[in-house]
Amino acid sequence: MRRSSYEGIICLVVAVATVASVIALVSVSGQETQNSIYVATMPSGYRDWQWVSSAHEEGNLNSLGAVLGNDVAIKAYRERTLPFPDGTIIAALHYRHTASEDNNKVFGREQSFVPSSPTNIQFMVKDSKKYAATGGWGFGHFNTDGKTGDEAFMKTCFPCHEKTKATDLVFTR
Repeated sequence: MRRSSYEGIICLVVAVATVASVIALVSVSGQETQNSIYVATMPSGYRDWQWVSSAHEEGNLNSLGAVLGNDVAIKAYRERTLPFPDGTIIAALHYRHTASEDNNKVFGREQSFVPSSPTNIQFMVKDSKKYAATGGWGFGHFNTDGKTGDEAFMKTCFPCHEKTKATDLVFTR
């Protein structure tokens, strides 16, 4: 009987230590996410958001982009609200572009370009407390496989957007 009570005590100690470790791990993980300037997961439902604008970027990017906004973003755009309110999320879906042979036959010359393969999806999430270090915006970049951009690449987001302070760090008006 004595051996069995020791085994019970040992099991209880191991269980308590395991629960304490899990709680500590969750707390630390939450703090790291809370202090990050990067958006770690793609917001759900973004493909159903409303269209804000399109973008064509030449040079090394050579892409077509569709800029979408959630309901908070659309309301802010329509009312010309600056700064954008917390809860605003803006998505930019980027694609390579290619000539449309079918359209060009109709036009009689090469002038029509359409999206081809996707290259990435980028997000800006407005949360003035969580992302205070970056003007209230969190930045996310996701490759076509759903993985986030590396930290060196992500560090380029805020310095570029910071140049557009007059429009609350947002390029698309």
